[in-house]
Parts: sequence; C-alpha cells; structure tokens
Amino acid sequence: MSLFAIIVIIILGIFLLLIEFLVIPGFTIFGAAGFLFMIMGIGASYYFHGVTAGNITLISTIFASLITIYYIFKKRTWQNMGLKASIDSRHEPFNATSVKTGDTGITITRLAPVGKARVNDIICEAKSTGGFIDENTEIEVIRVLTTQIIVKPKI
Repeated sequence: MSLFAIIVIIILGIFLLLIEFLVIPGFTIFGAAGFLFMIMGIGASYYFHGVTAGNITLISTIFASLITIYYIFKKRTWQNMGLKASIDSRHEPFNATSVKTGDTGITITRLAPVGKARVNDIICEAKSTGGFIDENTEIEVIRVLTTQIIVKPKI
C-alpha cells in the first residue's frame, strides 16, 4: 500500500471525527468509522513500511488530530454551524383581579386544548376543560390560574 493511500485513509478518519464532533453529537457511526480509519492507516503503515515509518505515522496522526481540533475550536467553526436565534419573550402573569371566574370572552385561536382567548379585553392563555374549542367561540371562565385561565364553551 502506498504512503499516499495511508495518508488519505488517516485524513478521512480525521474528517469523520470532525463530523462527529461538529455536526452529529454523541458517539455514532461517524466517530467509530473515524477511529477505525485512523487505526487502519497507522496499522497499514506499520505493516507495509516498517516500525520506523509506523512510529512516524502514529506521532504525525496524533499531532495532526490535535492541531486540527485546536484550530477548529479556536476559530469557532462549531459556532457557525449552530442556530444563533434567541428567544427574548417572557410569559408574564396577568392581573387576577381583571379576570374572574364566570367572566365570558371569545377565543382568538383554537384551543387544542391550549390557545389564546380574550376576556375583558385582556388576551391571555386559555385551556379548555376537555376537547377542542374553535376560534371565535364564546367561552366562560371556569378557573383563574397564575398564568392561564381554564375555560369551557358558553352554552
């Protein structure tokens, strides 16, 4: 086996390990295949070119792997592959005195079983007592919680 083929096998192993680290977290087939390719390349170097070439290949592979990992994490390549969106919204409790048990309102979205409703001109999260309630349906407040109200369709 030529020295070029051994180098290609080892580089493929390093590439598969990078895919494992950066794209597919956890220990998957890519990580196992990366280690296997690196071991096969080092073993082929020992087998076909002798102990000296095998030792040089082993040390070079370890050195190349560490340099590659250091460079990838120093340049923050892994951050370019992730989602950068952030959620700034908060769910604040509404004033319990503004919505009371027995008040009526209308659903803004479908309650399946949770959605949005307007009661006393306040939009809040509403949860139905049972099944689904379509939007624009009149509702009655059964119970008021800290962050949502429990409702049923008004009969």
